[in-house]
Amino acid sequence: MPAAPTHPPDPQADLAAEQAHLARARDELARMREHTLSLTADGGDALAGEALAQTLWLRAKALQDDPGTTLFFGRLDTAEDALYIGRRHVSDADGDPVVVDWRAGVSTPFYRATPTDPMGVQRRRRFGVEDGQITALEDEWLGTGEPGESGGSGILAREIERPRIGPMRDIVATIQPEQDEIVRADVATTLCVQGAPGTGKTAVGLHRAAWLLYAYRARLARSGVLVVGPNRAFLEHVGAVLPSLGEITVRHTTVEELVADATGATVRSTDSTEVARLKGEARMAEVLRAALWGQVSSPTEALVVPRGSRRWRVPAYQVQEMVEELRTRGVGYAAARAMLHQRLAHAVMVAMERSGDAPDDRVQDSVARSAPVKAYVKDLWPQVKPAAVLAALLTTGEHLADDQRAMVWERPPRSAASARWSAADLVLLDELTDLVDRTPSLGHVVLDEAQDLSPMQLRAVGRRASTGSLTVLGDLAQGTTPWSTTSWEESLHHLGKELSAGSTHLEELVRGFRVPSSVIEFAARLLPSMAPDLAPPESVRSNPGRLDVVRVEEAVEGAVRAVQEAAAHEGSVGVVVPDTWVGRVGDALSGAGVGHEVMDGEHADDTLRLRVFLVPATVAKGLEFDQVVVVEPAAIAAAEPDERTGLRRLYVVLTRAVSGLTVVHTDPLPDALAVSSAGPTSA
Repeated sequence: MPAAPTHPPDPQADLAAEQAHLARARDELARMREHTLSLTADGGDALAGEALAQTLWLRAKALQDDPGTTLFFGRLDTAEDALYIGRRHVSDADGDPVVVDWRAGVSTPFYRATPTDPMGVQRRRRFGVEDGQITALEDEWLGTGEPGESGGSGILAREIERPRIGPMRDIVATIQPEQDEIVRADVATTLCVQGAPGTGKTAVGLHRAAWLLYAYRARLARSGVLVVGPNRAFLEHVGAVLPSLGEITVRHTTVEELVADATGATVRSTDSTEVARLKGEARMAEVLRAALWGQVSSPTEALVVPRGSRRWRVPAYQVQEMVEELRTRGVGYAAARAMLHQRLAHAVMVAMERSGDAPDDRVQDSVARSAPVKAYVKDLWPQVKPAAVLAALLTTGEHLADDQRAMVWERPPRSAASARWSAADLVLLDELTDLVDRTPSLGHVVLDEAQDLSPMQLRAVGRRASTGSLTVLGDLAQGTTPWSTTSWEESLHHLGKELSAGSTHLEELVRGFRVPSSVIEFAARLLPSMAPDLAPPESVRSNPGRLDVVRVEEAVEGAVRAVQEAAAHEGSVGVVVPDTWVGRVGDALSGAGVGHEVMDGEHADDTLRLRVFLVPATVAKGLEFDQVVVVEPAAIAAAEPDERTGLRRLYVVLTRAVSGLTVVHTDPLPDALAVSSAGPTSA
């Protein structure tokens, strides 16, 4: 490592030296990758060899260099040493560090050191980067007695405001102290992060997953890490972040895909809003439990087991005691059923011992597998299929309250196999599947846009982390479903994590780094009408951004003109429209020669080749674009079932812009936005 500085720097000489260090780091990374590729999985058994080959492949993939970025983005100088901070660890042939992973403990001061608490750092250096090359450097002096003054970072500000083309990128170079504290929280801690638009909560959650995999690699490699997002478009948008940090094994999914994979069922119908709301209520968990355990009957006859010349008898009252004890153990239906075989066999063995016999464990196992015991348990405690239990529930309405009868099928299927399940049904199936056989727990789950999930959906995610922890991300002001939560304490309860417990914490991010002040202040006018208890976000961007509110005679034509003007700026362009307008606006853009891609939430394009993206309003959540054109806000709000949800949907779409926002409308804006609306207007 280079020695710590002892005199004022020479900018040109320093820049040349840092460029040389980057070239050296790239050479060393290439050497590390070549070494990994040269290793073979020879020797040992075939299974172990296959596992080693897979490990080596993953290691080599993680060591690939990205020519579009640098291997390091900062440097820390202490009295003894200088450390280069980067996206991954790079060492030389002797094992000495050339670049230190940003997740290492020694990297923490890069994010948290201040002039009042320098944490042993004399100088913090940031690098300006263009096309994977270092083009500038900036020093912040934190130690006493050194040259220069500490001040705001221009490089940091430019990196935050740099145009975004393609998927979300990592923020390792710009993590703020309050974000870093969340990222580095202990693996046993469940964190709920309430974050206003632009505060980086999604990026923080993904970087927390990367940090946990670094700090607790052995544990999480076995148990796994999962990222759950609202839709496919969102997952495609954020899917490049973890691979850019060297983590390529984390699965990304939606709640719908998660329960579909677990149950093997397919969505073939759509519920009304009211029925979907009923199926998502927390009380459905008890309804399903009652429907499942209602399959177990009370014994009316004793168990009789012939063995040799004797017939051994277990009275019905004793069997009933066994059943009641097993029902209260908290184990799954199938596991408790298997235990009943052994309980009955043990009772027979006790009777044998009382008669003077001396049976051993082999006798008990033989009795448990005997035909009389199997037949008795089959009648008393039948095997079940979750789909059949749910189909019976929705056909007969048994166990449902009067106000839940709307869930009962008008046209029952002939069998569970022919049932036309809805998305809400699959969540209920997942609950039943867990009641029959417990769902394995992962080590950590990152759940984004959690405010939009129903209690039953939250339970589905929570059981995937029953023995692990969660990072729960969301914004109460952006809840846009009829069942969206108004309390994080309630959501955490449904996830199986109590806020009152010492291992669960609620954090709030209010400083906005993505959305410029002119845009966030405009959108925040909606907060008093829809989320009066939330503090408005605070933009810390040096550039206030651009806001244009344009009233036009014809909204689609006006939208095309606005998109053409927005495309003249650098970066990506998001065109957010009412869902039913996608076809009209898409045809108009194509007719005007504006190439674009539609992000429909289900089939986002992996390559994201173009700069202009046509986004239905219901898919916009979690996405970000440099320039955003919002078309007909009144229609976006009116498409929702009630006024509050409509304003929340509008709040979401108005806060997707990183640099500039154009609002195009023909109909009057909602009252909160119409008062002293900013920006030019035109006919």
